[in-house]
Order: sequence, then C-alpha cells, then structure tokens
Amino acid sequence: MSTGFVCDERYFWVEQGPSVPLGRFDQPLEAWDSPEGKRRMLNLLDTSGLLAQLTTIEARMASADELARFHDADYVGRVKELSDGEGGSVGEQATVTPGSYDILALAAGGCMAAVDGVLSGQVDNAFAFVRPAGHHAEPDRGRGFCIFGNTALAVMHARAAHKAGRVAVVDWDVHHGNGTQAAFYDNPDVLTISIHQDRRYPQDSGGLDETGAGDGVGANINVPLPAGSGHGAYVETVSKVVVPALRAFGPDLIVIACGFDANGFDPLGRMMCHSETYRQMTGALMAAAKDVCAGRLVVCLEGGYSPGYMPYCCLAVVETLAGVRTEVEDVRGAHLAGVAGQALQPHQADVIEAAAAIAGG
Repeated sequence: MSTGFVCDERYFWVEQGPSVPLGRFDQPLEAWDSPEGKRRMLNLLDTSGLLAQLTTIEARMASADELARFHDADYVGRVKELSDGEGGSVGEQATVTPGSYDILALAAGGCMAAVDGVLSGQVDNAFAFVRPAGHHAEPDRGRGFCIFGNTALAVMHARAAHKAGRVAVVDWDVHHGNGTQAAFYDNPDVLTISIHQDRRYPQDSGGLDETGAGDGVGANINVPLPAGSGHGAYVETVSKVVVPALRAFGPDLIVIACGFDANGFDPLGRMMCHSETYRQMTGALMAAAKDVCAGRLVVCLEGGYSPGYMPYCCLAVVETLAGVRTEVEDVRGAHLAGVAGQALQPHQADVIEAAAAIAGG
C-alpha cells in the first residue's frame, strides 16, 4: 500500500478569527482555527514514525482559472485584493488576512496535487494535510473559516484534468458541508454525502430533504445526526448509508472531506467520536473504494479544533490508509470509548434509517 502525503509549512502561517462575535465584556481568546492544533497533528505523525513511511507529494498553488471552476471570478479577485492590502471579511466568520492569498491557493492546489498522485497511479491513496479548511466556502463568499472550497475544487480538478466520469464525496466533518453540496447540487455525476451534527453549522442547511436539484436529484445525501452521537451512530451511518450509496453510484474516485471536530473533546461540536471511530470509517471506505474504483481514495483535511486530542484521530486515519499500526497509544480515546451513550441510540437509528431510505430510493 502506497500512501501519498501533501503538506507545506506555509499552511501553518495563516489563521482565522474567533468563531462568534465578541461583546465588550468578552476577553479575546486565541482563534479557534489556529495553526497550533494542526501542527500538533503533523508532529504526532512525525514522532510516531509514520510520516517517514509515506510518499511525499509536493503541494502547488491553484491558479485563478482553477479556482474559478467553482468560485466567481470577482470573488477570487476580491480575495486577492484583500490579501494584497489590509485584509478583511469575505463572509460569515471568514476573514482574509494580509498576504494569505498564496496560502489559500496552496491549500486548494494541495488537494489537487493529491488527486494527481492517486489518479496518475503514483500512489494508491493520499492524504492532503492542508489548511485552512474549505467545505463551507460558497461560489461568491466564504463561510465558517473557509475561503476557497478545497474539496469541491479537488473533485472538479479530477473531472477536468483526469476525465474522471463520476466522483463521490464523503464529508464527516461535524459541520454540514454546505459549500461542497452547493457545488454539485444539480450534478448527477458527483455524489455528495455529509454526516454532521444536526443544525450545528450552518444552522439552515444539511436536512434530510436536501437531495439535489434537476438532474442531480438523488445525488446529495445528508445524515444530520442528533447532538451526542458517538462511535455507534457514526459506524452505523457508514455501514447503512454511505457504503451502499457508494456501491450503487460506482464512482471512479472517492474523496473524503475529513474534519476531526466530531471527536468528543472538540469545542465546536457536540459529538463523541474517538480515534477508533475514524479508523473504522476509513477502513470501511477503503474497502468500498477497492471494490468500486480500484482503491482510488483521496482524503482532504477539513476542520478540527481540539489541539490535545485530534492528533490521535488523524493518526488513526493515516495509519489505516497506509496499512501501518504504530506504537502510539490513545489513552484519551480509550476514556471516550467508555463514556455512556457511545452505542447506537434509538433516536439516532431513526435518522440513519430515514437517510438510508432516501439514499436507496
């Protein structure tokens, strides 16, 4: 098994602001989307010895034309203008900081480079360790710490540059992948599946009834799990909804929008996943990819805001991709696994069954 790995030091040189507006009695905190948590993830991959066993894929900047496959050209130009100046807001909780355009384009291009590595046959699968995240970004605005839609752009690159006929996206970030959904909502050749906390963010999207439009009806699946869902609910969702949908769709490539903020220690979610949850979900998607698309799988990093714990979740995913188990022990994950409510609950099963019925319909 050959696993590609995309990363660049410049990914750690940009951050987003606070997740909620500050009142005059709020003492400011460090930004939720600070580089520190993601750097700790990279450090654990390195100190575990796993990083040395991966195939390095060099990141590159996405061109303005490539960004314009999804984003309005005027929006891309505004991001560049703000970056060249004093920065500014481009949408809800989305700030362009001075000098950040190249890094934002590098994040999108890093996901494209991972696609190139897999679809060219250089590697069997790949992990694009990019930031900032992208799955909330919409054609004409940023949202939720996201400026450019990295995952959506990676899919578009696979179709434009490699002539991939059908591509599937599985988003397990705790927040709904509204931007990726918007990119392909009327496209029958791109299957988008989002597993997320019900109405956590954005609060007005991600419902079961959002199944696509026009020719794309049926190619968008949302699984809005209730707050408090843990290992049992997530594994059941992958087994009962995601894998059957992938097998029925028959993609040429599977892309995972991989957020780690559904873990039980994350401050911006209310879920209870642990590293073994991510390990099992990754394994299930790898097995599905082996059956439907010769194992072609690309993982694009999205959100995650728990510096102390998400490194173990990331390690579990990359270990699974590479077929390697390091000696790292996840003590906190063992604690989470024993918390009451980890097993599938009836009210969670109801949502999963409803999503499965929609997916199968």
